[in-house]
Amino acid sequence: QVQLVESGGGLVQAGGSLRLSCAASGRTFSTYAMGWFRQAPGKEREFVAAISRSTITGYADSAKGRFTISRDNAKNTVYLQMNSLKPEDTAVYYCAAAPGGYYTTNSQSYNYWGQGTQVTVSS
Repeated sequence: QVQLVESGGGLVQAGGSLRLSCAASGRTFSTYAMGWFRQAPGKEREFVAAISRSTITGYADSAKGRFTISRDNAKNTVYLQMNSLKPEDTAVYYCAAAPGGYYTTNSQSYNYWGQGTQVTVSS
């Protein structure tokens, strides 16, 4: 069982930056792939970024060049650095953990989810 707690969301102006953190419980964090997803009002949850246990990373097209995912296994934490934020980035951001550790963009591969953190980007 893995418990995930996100933090770092908030209100920021367009062009600004935020760093989201996701702290995981348990001693097996390093064996999981970790992902960030987001859900805007009235829209389905969508993939943002993911990192495998071997630190292979990947991003949605909307995040490429602006967002960076990273992990610190010693701290059981995954991060999402978000730069050049746009109003369309406004959403609840969720982190998730996928057993097996392989990179995946498929939300159904992620067994554990955090409660989400709100990111609001004003124009």
